[in-house]
Amino acid sequence: MNSPFSHLPALEPGSVWLVGAGPGDPGLLTLLAAKGLAEADVVVHDALVNEDCLNLARPGAELEYAGKRGGKPSAKQRDISLRLVELARAGRRVLRLKGGDPFVFGRGGEEALTLVEHNIPFRIVPGITAGIGGLAYAGIPVTHREINHAVTFLTGHDSSGIVPDAINWEAIGKGSPVIVMYMAMKHIAQISANLMASGRPASEPVAFVCNAATGAQQVLETTLGEATDAAEASGLEPPAIVVVGEVVRLRASLDWLGALAGRRLQPDPLAAPAR
Repeated sequence: MNSPFSHLPALEPGSVWLVGAGPGDPGLLTLLAAKGLAEADVVVHDALVNEDCLNLARPGAELEYAGKRGGKPSAKQRDISLRLVELARAGRRVLRLKGGDPFVFGRGGEEALTLVEHNIPFRIVPGITAGIGGLAYAGIPVTHREINHAVTFLTGHDSSGIVPDAINWEAIGKGSPVIVMYMAMKHIAQISANLMASGRPASEPVAFVCNAATGAQQVLETTLGEATDAAEASGLEPPAIVVVGEVVRLRASLDWLGALAGRRLQPDPLAAPAR
C-alpha cells in the first residue's frame, strides 16, 4: 500500500518550509505539514502551536521556540527571519511552524521576503486559520446563506500593541454583517465602542472562542454592548477569536463539540416560525 506521503515533495536540505499548524487540533494539519514535520532537522515554532503538533516532529529534530504571543516575551521578527536564513545556509532542513495559516496575520509574508532576499529556497504550506477552523469547532459558521454574503477578518492590534488607526470602523460596521477578529480580546472595549458608533446595535451577538480547537477550548457568548464586562467577568484569557454577527446565534444548533459532551442542540434559532 502506498504511503499517503509518497506523491508529496520532500523538505530538502538548505530550504525552509513556512507551515501553518491550524487552530490547534493536530488532526487539522495537512498531509504536507505532517510530512514536513517528519523530515525537518529543525522546527522553529510559535507559542500558539499545540504541543501535540510538535510531537509529530521526527525523533532527533531540534525544536526552537520563537515565542510570538501577544504580551509575552518573544524574539524580534527580524531575528526570527534571519535565524531561518542561518539554519538553511548551514544545510539544515528547516520547518517554520506557525499557528493557523502563515499568510493570515501570521507574518509569514515578512519571513518569506527575507528568504527571497537571501536566496533561500522555500515553500508555503497553508494551514486552517483560526478565524475559520476555530469558529467551526465552536459551532459558529463564518458564513450562512440567510445571514451574510460577506465577512471581514481583522486584527485587533497593530505592531505597537494598540487598535490599528488604519481600520475604517464605520465602513466595516456598516458593510460587513460578520466580523472576525484576531488578537482583539484585550481591546474589546475600544473595538465594541467603535462598532456601536458606526451603527451596530448593542444587542448584536458576540462570541469569544478561547484556545480554539484544543482540549482547553472555552466559548463565551454575549452581546456587543456587554462584551467588555462579560469578558472581564469571565476570567478568560487570550488566545481568542472574537466574532460579531448573527451567525453566533447558530451555535445553539451547531455546537457539535458540545453535543458530543451531552449538550442538546436546538432547532434552527433563525428559522422563520411555522404558520
